Amino acid sequence: MLKRVLLSVLMAAPLAGCLSLGGDPPDQLLTLTPERGAAAGFATTGPATAALAVAEPLASQRLNVTRVPVQTSDSSLAYLKDAVWVERPARLFQNLLAETIRAGGNRLVITHGELGLNASTQLSGELLDMGYDATRGSVVVRYDAVLQQVDGPVRTRRFESSVPAVAEAEPVAAALNQAANEVARQVAEWVG
Repeated sequence: MLKRVLLSVLMAAPLAGCLSLGGDPPDQLLTLTPERGAAAGFATTGPATAALAVAEPLASQRLNVTRVPVQTSDSSLAYLKDAVWVERPARLFQNLLAETIRAGGNRLVITHGELGLNASTQLSGELLDMGYDATRGSVVVRYDAVLQQVDGPVRTRRFESSVPAVAEAEPVAAALNQAANEVARQVAEWVG
């Protein structure tokens, strides 16, 4: 019996490269690119307690996928055809936020690992929207930020940007990148 199972696995192995169980791969993957970034060689130094830790935002299930949501009415949702993120939007937005704040040069910014737990200032929040609103004919990026300092007040603020776009993958991708960069710029100014 074991021989038969091993033989069938070995016979199927060469076919693995020929099969596509998930359908055709997308022609392109979408990502967010920062309008402002730290230059090569840019460095900051300081104790972990002085750092700003940028956490990955929480996101609802409609944004916890690699598809671009389309709000078709107040109570219905679809996903944009041929528009697939390279990774989850919340992770892309976290990296964009961190790079935009870092480019300002005023903060030691960290994003991952245990070091972030020691940072005296924590930026967290929820990514409420990063998709296309068919009722408005534009993309919308909306983020609720929470800035918490050790022994200091907790501050919250909602940030939003919308950019008109046509409901096709390339124009929506460019508009989402523009809107996300605008929100990241606003957050960077807010945290200082």
